[in-house]
Amino acid sequence: QVQLVESGGGLVQAGGSLRLNCAAFGSIFRIVAMGWYRQAPGKQRELVAAIPSGSSTNYADSVKGRFTIIRDVAKNTVLLQMNSLKPEDTAVYYCNARILTPDWRTSDYWGQGTQVTVSA
Repeated sequence: QVQLVESGGGLVQAGGSLRLNCAAFGSIFRIVAMGWYRQAPGKQRELVAAIPSGSSTNYADSVKGRFTIIRDVAKNTVLLQMNSLKPEDTAVYYCNARILTPDWRTSDYWGQGTQVTVSA
């Protein structure tokens, strides 16, 4: 059993900052990758940022230079620092982790989602 627990999010004015945190708990052998997705009303869920094991990172073009993803491999956590927020960043943000469990299965797990609202 694996759980992703998110915290952070909320309401902020355009130009402001927010930080999202996500921690993975449970029967984890190894976390292959962690990342953040978002889904705005009426739109498909999209990748915001991802970080596999190691130092490489992937960002959506729309957030490059504004968002930073940082992973703590030892603590099974990932955070998303969001700066210079824009109204179009408004969405429900979901933590994602690709996890290898002790039964040698690799699966994707999702957090419960946290609302980020940016006012103009």
